[in-house]
Amino acid sequence: MQSNPVGVQDTERIEQRNKEIVRQYFDRWRNGTGNFFDLLAPEATWTITGTGATAGTYRKQALLDQVINPTSARLSTPIVPTVRGIWADGDMVIALWDGAATAKDGKPYRNTYTWYFRMQDGKAIEAIAFLDMQEFNSLWTRVSPKN
Repeated sequence: MQSNPVGVQDTERIEQRNKEIVRQYFDRWRNGTGNFFDLLAPEATWTITGTGATAGTYRKQALLDQVINPTSARLSTPIVPTVRGIWADGDMVIALWDGAATAKDGKPYRNTYTWYFRMQDGKAIEAIAFLDMQEFNSLWTRVSPKN
């Protein structure tokens, strides 16, 4: 049996394209010129691993309404991502990054994340998020999302 170099080249091209798409969303987020969660397809699912009030699986809008917006409301500065690396394997893109912000109580919020994205047609259709839930839960219990 002969290998199919065209298939391998196609896979490598798709992996490169998907990595670049994810990198561009991180870059726009870091520069304050875009919303990272626009990467998600409208019906995408997002799973937050671990334990705590926010752990579970969400559709895009529920994620924004129940996790992202309430988290942002607890911060006096937006989370700024610093990407350590982005890798791809087939339609899966993996991003390892650090986030830094200041909470409304003046204390720093720091976390390290690994996000896995299943890509389709330039959008993430599935995401799995790994993070330090103890740090995240501390922010949620310490700081109220209201003024």
